[in-house]
Amino acid sequence: MSRSAFVAFAALAAPLLLAHPAAAQAPAGQPTAPTAADPAAGADPVVARVNGKPILRSDVLAAHRQLPAQVQQMPLDMIFPLVVDQVVSSRLLSDAGRSQNLQNDPDVKNQMARLEERVIERVYLTRVVEKAVTEEKLKAKYAEFVKTQPVGEEVKASHILLEKEDDAKRLTAELEKGGDFARAAREKSIDPSGRENGGDLGFFQKEQMVPEFSAAAFAMKKGETTKMPVKSQFGWHIIRVTDRRQMAAPTFEAAREELSSELTREAVDAHVKGLREGAKVELFNADGTPLAPTPAPGLTPAR
Repeated sequence: MSRSAFVAFAALAAPLLLAHPAAAQAPAGQPTAPTAADPAAGADPVVARVNGKPILRSDVLAAHRQLPAQVQQMPLDMIFPLVVDQVVSSRLLSDAGRSQNLQNDPDVKNQMARLEERVIERVYLTRVVEKAVTEEKLKAKYAEFVKTQPVGEEVKASHILLEKEDDAKRLTAELEKGGDFARAAREKSIDPSGRENGGDLGFFQKEQMVPEFSAAAFAMKKGETTKMPVKSQFGWHIIRVTDRRQMAAPTFEAAREELSSELTREAVDAHVKGLREGAKVELFNADGTPLAPTPAPGLTPAR
């Protein structure tokens, strides 16, 4: 990425974040992992000074975390000097604003108050989630998840679909003599999706195909081709089974992220519900007027 492109990205995030560093901090319990540019984990050295005021490595890493994902994916040691440069610019802008006493401007104070609310909310929810999403609860969730996963066998097959039985029988005989199945599917199958990939249907479960097709495919061994075409509502199928496998649930590690997200949603929803039940919440229309009373279920408002 060119310097100009990076600066365009970085300029969107860095100035405000350095003026309000609390917004750039990672949620509690989620420290930034050491990187190539972070050899001494836990240390926080000065990486620049602006008019004698230090800029710490943590300031730079905080700004880096707020950059677009495309930029964050770049090696940190490669873009670190550019991020430092943006932090320096941000600090200069912030200091210039303070020199005009903008920190006491009503608009700035209002925005800071809103920012404080968001930060407190995020940190509070992070701590709620940390207590809710434990290894023990993840494993219990995984045990429930495994029970819901389909079991049994899957078949991988290719097929050629033809309209007429005679044509299907004739092509079956040609394939038995060594004809190219994939080529025949591309040239002769009336199934559009089959033509594109040589008739390959990938892996499927028994209930995913029409009964006639599944009955034939699941009765065949790997490498076998139907001796006679199979009729279904779509036409006449020539089927070749290319693989079979037993279905298995994803491993715990493979499912961890999804399970963690689900537990997080459940914990947040339950916690917010509890807070609502213990609070007095009053709602008004957009213009501040009282909401019209909601009639009890089954009752028709008087006219």
